[in-house]
Amino acid sequence: MTTVDFYEFGPFRLDATRLVLFRDGKRVPLPPKAAELLAVLVEAQGNPVGKEEVFQRVWADTVVEEGSLTSHVSVLRKALGQNVDGGSFIETIPKRGYRFVAEVKESRRQPKAPFQTADRIMLAVVPFENLSGGEKHDYFSEGITEEMITQLAVLSPERLGVIARTSAMQYRSSDKSIRQIGRELGVAYVLEGSVRRAGQRVRIAAQLIQVSDETHLWADRYERKLGDILVLQSEVAQSVAREIKIKLAPAERELLTGAGQVEPQAYESYLQGRYLLNQRTLEALQKSIRFFHQAVERDAHCAVAYAGLADAYLTLLDLGHLATREAAKNAKLAAGKARRLDDTLAEAHSALAHAYFHEFNWLAAEQEFRHAIKLNPNYANARFYYANYLVAIGRMEEAFVEARCAQTLDPASLPTGTNLASILYYTGHYSEAAEQSLRVLDMDSTFAKAHEDLGRAYLQQRMYRQAIAAFQKAIACSGRSSRYVASLGHAYAVAGKSKEALKLLQELKETAKDKFVSPCAIALVFAGLGNKGQAFAWLARAYRERDGALPFVRVNPGLTLLHSDGRFPDLVRRMNFPTRAGS
Repeated sequence: MTTVDFYEFGPFRLDATRLVLFRDGKRVPLPPKAAELLAVLVEAQGNPVGKEEVFQRVWADTVVEEGSLTSHVSVLRKALGQNVDGGSFIETIPKRGYRFVAEVKESRRQPKAPFQTADRIMLAVVPFENLSGGEKHDYFSEGITEEMITQLAVLSPERLGVIARTSAMQYRSSDKSIRQIGRELGVAYVLEGSVRRAGQRVRIAAQLIQVSDETHLWADRYERKLGDILVLQSEVAQSVAREIKIKLAPAERELLTGAGQVEPQAYESYLQGRYLLNQRTLEALQKSIRFFHQAVERDAHCAVAYAGLADAYLTLLDLGHLATREAAKNAKLAAGKARRLDDTLAEAHSALAHAYFHEFNWLAAEQEFRHAIKLNPNYANARFYYANYLVAIGRMEEAFVEARCAQTLDPASLPTGTNLASILYYTGHYSEAAEQSLRVLDMDSTFAKAHEDLGRAYLQQRMYRQAIAAFQKAIACSGRSSRYVASLGHAYAVAGKSKEALKLLQELKETAKDKFVSPCAIALVFAGLGNKGQAFAWLARAYRERDGALPFVRVNPGLTLLHSDGRFPDLVRRMNFPTRAGS
């Protein structure tokens, strides 16, 4: 199997992994077999490829006639057009086969963020198996898995990188080998195990596996009262550190040995809340808030439950279910309480930063983001949102670094993948944004945000038909979310389909009578229609309500039309963006 990621020739770029062809950054539609045939010819780099070899590699399991090969070559020639010398890219060798005549360059994907260094060991904790009997106990085994990830993530972050929960949970009940999991996540070690709950006692079996040869380096069993669960987790973490030869500093050893007891019922409510929070549906988020409240009612010192509560309110905000002012107020109260109880909790500082960001309190947001990352450099969520903060205030290179760090720590996360696509879009890298969106859709073709990101990238390249189709898919996958309805309305307007745009605009206004609709979303449609007056009226409302999309007003290409209007710099001035280039 080739290790080359891309082949480049003339204005074309062939993604050798996904068999997708781009011309000047725009995707060239090809039938699957034509794409496979192109890869075979390009890979030969000027050497003749016989017909028999083509049949074996492209149509290995199918009996086809030579006419099918000829027709696919014709499709390729039509798609590629003429070479720089005016001839075809594909030369026919009579009675033998074909030859690709253009100069071909090989390239590989961009390296992962500098956060992943050669002397830094990467580890994944795959979901611990639930042996407690039935799906109703999944919350407990998944909660223990997530807590183990957190415990290991803060252990020695300069020397140990730990894959985030979102990516690790992809391997729940997976039949993939340890070697395959390690390759997909880019880790050297995998920690797996099982959890059995029996009344107020917990039994955990854990084993550490080296990915390169699937060697079991260490295995052990533990049993404790539920109230001693933190001690149990600390013992596992110390064993892992010892086996992968990480020498702990005194402060790190103290962090592990200082684990105390938890109030069992409060901790159980916290795990149920965290389990529901991770489902990210409106109903699950509302239930998670109730469980987090139960946890702090049972134990007023449960800092992690307050942090979970803050995250739940902010997730409701991000998904468009809660207005910014209400969400930020509740999140700040909960995160502030968590921070006062445990100032070393990265989740609390990150949640505070997230809330400050939506209040345009830029200095406080940056301080809290940086403190969260200092406390836990492996916390992908903090890097995710810090990247958004950086792109909003115009520090683009730093935003790329943080977004790629988040992706390194959470490589299988769909939101992390689309976050990188959004940053590429906001910084004008439209073809790269499209490619990144397509990578996410390869993981899950029903992920609405990736369809929106793809549509936005296409729209800026004047690929109106493709953009409209992508936005329509986003609407279908999301159950007709107002966010994606607005994106489609904007695309219709830009493409000159004013009638269709106005129809969707009316739908958004009707929806806003009963549900929260982002004022920025409506302003975007008016901007596409060229109605600056209405666009600024809705942006003014967005400012009053601290709309979650407004921090990106300066970098959103969909609002470029408004930049030359005197009302735009006035809006920007009132948002009080920081003027310094860095910190």
